[in-house]
Amino acid sequence: KDKSPYKSNMGASINRGGKKSLLAGYYFHLEPGQSFTGGGIWMPMPDDLKKVRQEIDYNFGDFKKILAARKFKSVYGDLSQHAEYKLSRVPKGYEADNPAAEYLKLKSFVAMVSIKDTELTSKDLVKKTVTAFEALQPLIEFINETMN
Repeated sequence: KDKSPYKSNMGASINRGGKKSLLAGYYFHLEPGQSFTGGGIWMPMPDDLKKVRQEIDYNFGDFKKILAARKFKSVYGDLSQHAEYKLSRVPKGYEADNPAAEYLKLKSFVAMVSIKDTELTSKDLVKKTVTAFEALQPLIEFINETMN
């Protein structure tokens, strides 16, 4: 008989508005072999997704600056681009040659960085997490501005 636990992970999200908030925020995921920290907005409601895409389209220069920032690049590299959470074509209303096309295809706007199991007990874990959250803060602000 398999006695492994039903759930082997724990997550904590921090965002304006609390637990039930639909705003972008920070996330810490604890799971053996699959821990990570990061944040953004995960699978927003259709109206909110449309707002975020529109803001990226209108202010792609600002959006690119956020993603190109040294701090963000060094921690995350880029937004998560998993095919499972990305459209194969640009959404209706956008041209295929739009400079922001690859980001407009996204259904979630999240950045994540893995945490090794050995790092979970390290004295540097808090520092690494805070650094990751600080690097993400401009993106969180950008996304949440669209929701107001």
